[in-house]
Amino acid sequence: MCGIVGYIGARDSQHILLEGLKKLEYRGYDSAGVAIHTNAGLRLRKAKGRISELENRLKMQPLAGFAGIAHTRWATHGKPSDANSHPHTDNDMKISVVHNGIIENHLQLKEDLEQHGYRFVSETDTEVISHLIAHHYEGDLAATVRHAVGKIRGAYAIAVLSEHEPDKLVAVRWASPLIIGVGDGENFIGSDIPAILEHTRDVYILNDGEMAVLTCDGVELMTLEGNFIAKQLLRIDWDLMRAEKNGFDTFMLKEIHEQPRAYQDTMRGRINAGQEIVLPDIALTSAEVRQLKHIHLIACGTAYHAALIGKTVIERLTRIPVEVDLASEYRYRMPVIGENTLVIAVSQSGETADTLAAMRQAKYWGARVMAITNVIGSSVAREADDVLFTLAGPEIAVASTKAYSSQLIAFYLLGLYMAQSLKTLDDTAIAGLIAMLEKLPLQLVSMLRNMNPIRQVAERIAENDHLFFIGRGLDCSLAMEASLKLKEISYIHSEAYAAGELKHGSLALIEENTPVIALATQEELLEKTASNIKEVKARGAYVIALALEGCTGLEKVADQVIYVPRTHPLLTPALAVVPLQMLAYYAASFRGNDVDKPRNLAKSVTVE
Repeated sequence: MCGIVGYIGARDSQHILLEGLKKLEYRGYDSAGVAIHTNAGLRLRKAKGRISELENRLKMQPLAGFAGIAHTRWATHGKPSDANSHPHTDNDMKISVVHNGIIENHLQLKEDLEQHGYRFVSETDTEVISHLIAHHYEGDLAATVRHAVGKIRGAYAIAVLSEHEPDKLVAVRWASPLIIGVGDGENFIGSDIPAILEHTRDVYILNDGEMAVLTCDGVELMTLEGNFIAKQLLRIDWDLMRAEKNGFDTFMLKEIHEQPRAYQDTMRGRINAGQEIVLPDIALTSAEVRQLKHIHLIACGTAYHAALIGKTVIERLTRIPVEVDLASEYRYRMPVIGENTLVIAVSQSGETADTLAAMRQAKYWGARVMAITNVIGSSVAREADDVLFTLAGPEIAVASTKAYSSQLIAFYLLGLYMAQSLKTLDDTAIAGLIAMLEKLPLQLVSMLRNMNPIRQVAERIAENDHLFFIGRGLDCSLAMEASLKLKEISYIHSEAYAAGELKHGSLALIEENTPVIALATQEELLEKTASNIKEVKARGAYVIALALEGCTGLEKVADQVIYVPRTHPLLTPALAVVPLQMLAYYAASFRGNDVDKPRNLAKSVTVE
């Protein structure tokens, strides 16, 4: 959530800052603003709403200058408004600040500053930072920023521009992501890689407690104590075109269609010629796998739903007990962690605040921690003992699609790797599963060629305000993700239930023509799921079933059946999720919603 862009160099900064903000729209925001050092001094433009509103203001009143900072805000302190938009300044308009995160002691700092005569014009916690820097400034911007953040408690990524020293930008990070891009005669600040990828592929990733001073000619890195440090430049190899729409109407639609490639990329180099799983990225040896007694999976939102699938996959393949926790709750239940407990943190961005906090607590308690993430150099990736990257490429749409399904592939790979080590499956069974795993991309390509049946279903349900998803076993876990996806972008209220649970109370909500989407891809549970379909049909529900090709028996009990290709039962969610993603996509489109930027949501949630 929230986006930061900074630029200093020989080019006009306004265009670079605006384009950088547009690359971060997926993070979710409700206002935007820029501060640029011009010939007339420090000047701001801010606007509630989309970046297009800010862009229109800049067309009427452009800002010319070679250094600037910009921000997209997702409201935490204070409602969305021009006044609450970033950047914020001191009363003399000499210091400008953009900030991601939360300043926990801002009220106390505000009271102190007001006693020194500083006037506050916003409801935000961020404005405290600009006044704090102004209050302590004595001629050295970097030293003053260090002093100011020493008085702050909370999470922050901060970029500072000052009229006093217009030839530099200062950036500092604590518990909120921030990167520094290095160019030729120009340098950049970004809260995420896409913001600066068009201009440079060489970046420094700041760790907590580190700061950077940028000029046109170079970047100085230092700790908050003022000690200079050396870091290795990280080269970003993302394909820039993969971060563009590439002919699709929306990023979400493009990313749904990128899933076959994401599956291939996540598997590439991890299956050898002998049909064995090799995971060169992780240091978890076969001997260490054999010592494991418990596995805990921690995640939030869509990643949590992937972890629910991962639990079943790992338990069935290895017989190791697996627990799944919402990362935001994990710390509070005081889980039992032994020396042979593996904790796996799952996060698309690798910056999810709740997941990071739970992961750090698990490490404190003595657990070995593995990460499944999509972002190289992210906080989760850097702090974990082992990392299994999903290699889905940049995901721009707020509603996750290819990142979720790539996490499923990662769990399949990990489960099979562990099964090899434990000998819980024989070589023939493992080779057979791997062969079916490798077929998934082509099966997906075939499915994506004909989504007309899903489109027709979506057109019907788009008129409803409520619906239900039901399923058993893996279908129940998949139903939770399908329900979330529909709620996220269509704003249709939906609930996901274990099919056998609906009769224990919630059946009272089924009325005439209530849509019920019944997931029935697990053949060993088909008869029981069919019985649950009959239960809701008896109350007047309109039932759309999702089943495997050849399971024509459901046509006798459901109003409509959508079919997915056959594969191993454990792998079915990796195929069945695609029509469910498309269902949400089409329903949102029929309702006229902004599919890529749903209201109130952010891509990377960096506050607890």
